[in-house]
Amino acid sequence: MIQLALRMYHVPEDIQVVLDNYLSRFRMRFSTSDYTTNWINLEVGIAMGCTISQILFVMAMEVILKATEGGNAGPANLEGGCSMPPVKAFMDDTTIICSKEDKTRQMLASVDTSMAWCRIKLKLKKSRSLS
Repeated sequence: MIQLALRMYHVPEDIQVVLDNYLSRFRMRFSTSDYTTNWINLEVGIAMGCTISQILFVMAMEVILKATEGGNAGPANLEGGCSMPPVKAFMDDTTIICSKEDKTRQMLASVDTSMAWCRIKLKLKKSRSLS
């Protein structure tokens, strides 16, 4: 997903290679007083304390949101002739606004497909619906 985002936003190839080499070397292990695990490669998530991780996360989320908008529910029509894009987000908090139930279901299906493709799990307990 990160490589796709880097290509989509026209990051130079040499920078992509540097980032790929850097991120592919993230490893961790756990220790207790009498045991230490082997090193484990980290493949999913944001590396805490890594300055570039947050930027890469936002770029990857933008790719996901653009794919979600491909479901094309169109803007939500609000009172007074105003309209609003169907997807709004900040980091991993996403809001879907649609004027009709069928469009909402279409957008949710699109979000679900995009997230599954990226191996991201939605936390349904944190999800809300206003109808």
